Order: sequence, then structure tokens, then C-alpha cells
Amino acid sequence: ATRGRSSNHVVTSDQNDTFAAPKYASKTVAWLRKELRSRGLSATGLKVDLVARLEEADQKMTSSGNDVHVRRTQLVDGEANKSQQENSANAGSEKSRTADTDVALKRQREMDRLERERIVLWRQPITTIQYFILETAILFHGYLLRLWQNKGKVLICLVLTLQLVWLYHTPGAHQQYVVFMEKKLHWCAYWVFLGILSSVGLGTGLHTFLLYLGPHIAQVTMAAYECSSVNFPEPPYPDQIICPDIDETDVTPSIWAIIAKVRLEACMWGIGTAIGELPPYFMARAARLSGDDVDDEEFEEFEEVQQARSAGNLAQQDWSTRAKVAVTKLVERVGFLGIMACASIPNPLFDLAGVTCGYLLVPFWTFFGATCIGKAVIKMHIQKLFIITIFSEHHIETIVNLIGQLPKVGPSLQAPFQDFLEKQKKKFHIKPGTNVPTEPNWLSYIFEKVLLLMVAYFILSIVNSMAQSYHKRKAKERQGKQRV
Repeated sequence: ATRGRSSNHVVTSDQNDTFAAPKYASKTVAWLRKELRSRGLSATGLKVDLVARLEEADQKMTSSGNDVHVRRTQLVDGEANKSQQENSANAGSEKSRTADTDVALKRQREMDRLERERIVLWRQPITTIQYFILETAILFHGYLLRLWQNKGKVLICLVLTLQLVWLYHTPGAHQQYVVFMEKKLHWCAYWVFLGILSSVGLGTGLHTFLLYLGPHIAQVTMAAYECSSVNFPEPPYPDQIICPDIDETDVTPSIWAIIAKVRLEACMWGIGTAIGELPPYFMARAARLSGDDVDDEEFEEFEEVQQARSAGNLAQQDWSTRAKVAVTKLVERVGFLGIMACASIPNPLFDLAGVTCGYLLVPFWTFFGATCIGKAVIKMHIQKLFIITIFSEHHIETIVNLIGQLPKVGPSLQAPFQDFLEKQKKKFHIKPGTNVPTEPNWLSYIFEKVLLLMVAYFILSIVNSMAQSYHKRKAKERQGKQRV
């Protein structure tokens, strides 16, 4: 019991600040000697000696407890520091391994890109055709799977199509409206398809404005001035332009009447070009949402522009980089109106605007609506005004006269142009069903051959592009395995 009571005087490190030495002076000599014996100390001497001996023993016990606490703290701190150093070393090695992996992947990606650029028909015809067939099979299989996954919607579309076919072949008073709608739908679908081909990015892209829409507007303009009317008989318009039988020689068609005559096909072509701008938008949007690293030239161009902006030395960059930065800033800061402004002018950098909108997660209808308004309304009216102005009667005559004034070659070039224009004017006065013998004209011959060459090169570029897409697909699979 005495030993248990004496242990109450032992001081721990937590009690060091509040412990006060016991008042041994108030104890009796017998109690002091008994406490000393319980601690294994000498119990001889006077009361003052006994009290001093007990207080000295208490101080030694307190200092010993503090030393144990300090050693324990040092041991814990040492283990913590050691663990922290090990964690830092592991983190450093992990970062180093990650950095090495990223460098290796970038090097491999660059090598894959150089190899992919050589996959073209005129360098590796067998490999290109093989990759083209494999990519076509993969895309076809993917579309079949999507149709199967949406078989309910496909079934509804089939039922509606069968009903329309039944309505189309059923005789009745509605047939006149069916014929009218069929003609308009075919006409609109034709120009939408040409607009998509112009901007969708398949291969090199087909310049359908220069090859189809521009010549069509020019022909309508020349016919309007020759016939003094835009009320061409339908049919055969728009397949063939013939002057109306009503004499309207005293009426000069206005430029707004010609614009209204070609408004439908021009707007449909503009909507097609807006649809063709969607792939870069969806590509960048999917990359931003998934967080994947996209190996695409347009997306890498966007990353280069972002790096140029963050560098802050635009004054030292070339004019193309500054123009790209200006486009991205306009889209980011102005939004809908900025997208519409970029789409309203002939802008080769609009793909970059689409990538920017996709990366910034601009809503789909905001991007597509602004693009449609810019391309199908504003831009198309600008292009129509330009074509109609150039091919108006007095401007055509001025251009032909200027060609004739060229030294040495002027008269030889002027003659075929005048011959071509005269033949075009005669065609406008031909009656429907009349067979007119075609006379060879080298200007028409050159235009036809250039058209065939451009279409052939467009098809070849599609084959090359799909073959390179298959190579890119395989490279991504290989890089994914390396990253894992």
C-alpha cells in the first residue's frame, strides 16, 4: 500500500508543467523513513536530510521521464522523416517514369505520323488500298451496330418510308403535290450534298461552289439579262434555262430579282457547308469530355495556338499564327456573334473556330445555328452579289473587250470567249424538245476536263484519307497498350 501511494508522486512528461513537489516537511519522520525504505533509499539522518533526499529522488524521476519522452519523440519524428523521404523518392521516380513514358509516346506518335503521310496511292498503292478496304469494313460494321442498337427508331423510319412509297404510287388528286414536293426535295438535297462535299474534309474537299453553284448563278444571271426576265418555264428549269414566250424586252430584271431566283439553291448549299463543319466540333468536344489525347492535325493546331497565346509574344509570331489567335479570341469572347462573323466571310480558318467551340463545350445549337446563319444567309448573299455583278451583261462585255486589248494574244483569246457567249445566248431561245447540234468549243472542253480531274483527285484523296485513318486507328491502339 505504501509503495502504491508513493507511486502517485511519480511525474510524467504530460504532468511536468503542473506538477508541484510534495510538502514532505509536513510529514512525520516515521512516514518519511518508511517512504525512503520503499524506494530503496537510505532512511538515516535528520528530518531535513530525509526531506531533501525524497525531493532529490523526485527530481531525478522527473528528468528521467522527460528524457524518455524526448527519445520517444525523436524516434517517432525520425520514422516520419524516413517515411516522408521514401514517399518523396517514390513520387519522384513515378514522375520520372511518367515523363519518360510521355516522351516515348510523343516520339512514337511523330514516327507514326511520318509513316502515315507516306500512305498514299502513288507511293504505297497496295498498302493504301488494303487499309482503305479495312477502314471501310470497320465503318460499315460500326454503322450496322448503331442501327441495331436503335432498331426501334429504324423500324419507325421504315414504316414511314413504306407509307410514303404507297402514297407516292397511289393515283389521285394529290399527285400534283407529290410531284412538286419530289422535285423540290431532290433539288434541295442535291445542293445540300454538294455543300457537304465542299467543307466536310473528305480528302482535299471538292470546291463545289466554283464547279457547280457559281456557274449556275452565272448562267441564271446571263439568262435573266438575255431574256429580260427570270420567269423561266418549269419544266425544263432548272435542268435547262429557256426564255419565256411572253415578250418582256422592255423590262430589265433587277439584281434583287436574280438573287431571289437562286436563293433556294444557294441557301441549301450554305446549310450543307454548315453541316460539313460539324466533324471538327464533335471531335474536339469528345476529346474535352473524355480527357483523351487526340492525335489530329486540327486539334494539334488548336493546341499550338493556345501555346502561342500563353507565351505572350504574339508580336514576334508570323501573321498566320496571329490570325489564328484572333479567331480563337473572337469565338471565346463574343460567342454566338463571333461564330457567325467567322462563318460569314470566306474563312479558311473556320475549322479552327469549330475546334475551339468544341473544346470550350459551346452548345451544339449555338454553334450550328450561328454557322448556318453565317454561311447560308450572310456569306451566300455576299457571294451571289459578287457572281451576279461580274456576270451582268455590261460587265461581261467589258471583260471581253479588255481581253481583246491584251497585246499579241488578246484577239486569239477574245474570239473563243465571244463564241462561247453567243452560243450560250442562243441556247436560251431554243424551244423545248428541239435538238440542237453541239459544236466543239475549247473553252467548254477545258472546263469539262478540269471538272473531271478535280472529281478524280477528290476520290483519290478520299481513298488516301481513309487509309490513313485506319493507320491512325491502329497506332492509337498500340499507344494505348504501351500506356497501360
